Amino acid sequence: MARQHEYTAEISWTGNRGTGTNDHRSYSRDVEVSAAGLPTIPGSADPVFRGDPARWNPEQLLLVSLAQCHLLSYLHLCAANGVVVTSYADRPVGTMAVSPEGGHFTSVVLHPAVEVAEAGMAEQALDLHAQAHRACFIANSVNFPVRHEPEVAVGG
Repeated sequence: MARQHEYTAEISWTGNRGTGTNDHRSYSRDVEVSAAGLPTIPGSADPVFRGDPARWNPEQLLLVSLAQCHLLSYLHLCAANGVVVTSYADRPVGTMAVSPEGGHFTSVVLHPAVEVAEAGMAEQALDLHAQAHRACFIANSVNFPVRHEPEVAVGG
């Protein structure tokens, strides 16, 4: 039987400079993202869309959501299959197409760099990325391809 989980958050626009959205230049795109018991995330639009480059934008948050979901799914599978991961880092890259009507992501490529404890674990560590991809809740929820190009090294 399928279980359901509900998630809540609050988004507050903090960019009113006194005249609201009088025109496209009169307001800031600054927002605050919050949820009960968690630190606030300063958000804005991408700088290309008049956002603050010192704040997270929604495109970056989507990208890191995909990467973090893959990481967590992967670590679970490694632990369940006796693969000891000692290090994991990723540098995901997302591509978005923009037109006058709007925009959409066309792809995301994850680049997980994993270190395992023993050489005999390397092949399975590499193979488990495919299972992690299928298990990732976020990757299963988007309408564009999410690929992974993993690297596995053995700890020294």
